[in-house]
Amino acid sequence: MDIKYLGHSAFEIQTSNGNILIDPFLAAIPHYKPNNICDIFVTHGHGDHLGSAIEISKQTGARITAIYELANYCAEKGAKVLDVGLGAWQDYSWGRAVPVPAFHSSSTIDGRYCGCPCGFVFDINGQILYHAGDTCLNTEMKMIGEIYQPDIVMLPIGGKYTMDIEHALIAAEWLRASEVIPMHYNTFDAIKVDISEFERQIRELGKYPRILKIGE
Repeated sequence: MDIKYLGHSAFEIQTSNGNILIDPFLAAIPHYKPNNICDIFVTHGHGDHLGSAIEISKQTGARITAIYELANYCAEKGAKVLDVGLGAWQDYSWGRAVPVPAFHSSSTIDGRYCGCPCGFVFDINGQILYHAGDTCLNTEMKMIGEIYQPDIVMLPIGGKYTMDIEHALIAAEWLRASEVIPMHYNTFDAIKVDISEFERQIRELGKYPRILKIGE
């Protein structure tokens, strides 16, 4: 399994049974070409997370997994979808995933309600990843750490609309993960941070900060 950072909160996870996209907002990597995509996961309806999911689904036939209302919106636009609610494992060719709570909002650019926002926990060949989506610090992360015990977590750190560095550090402790990938920072002026400060403080917690460059 390999994880590629596509900018903002977008990732490609490469598995032996196909590749997974998460929140494919690809403005930071305009020349990216989706290859062997089997599944797309979208945490909520905002444009910087829904991104190119619908277009990629229509081009590749990859299925979008999203909360019921957002999945219905994507289906109306011609995408292949799997509509889900919070809290149940879904099986895939490469493993399984479960939607978990996130504390944010969710709507399309035209104001359509897209259900509750979420994060996703992935189980890929026994390795557990958690993509938090857009969220504030919340005690559900204690449950995620206790129940799912993620090896790698992807946490927003940009502040203003999500957790900032201070709160992401607490989340990292609650989640009990050994590796932390920061996301949702430095895309816009409103979410600019000093990434070296995040790296320093995560190391002080005894965790490994995996700072990925776009395309890495």
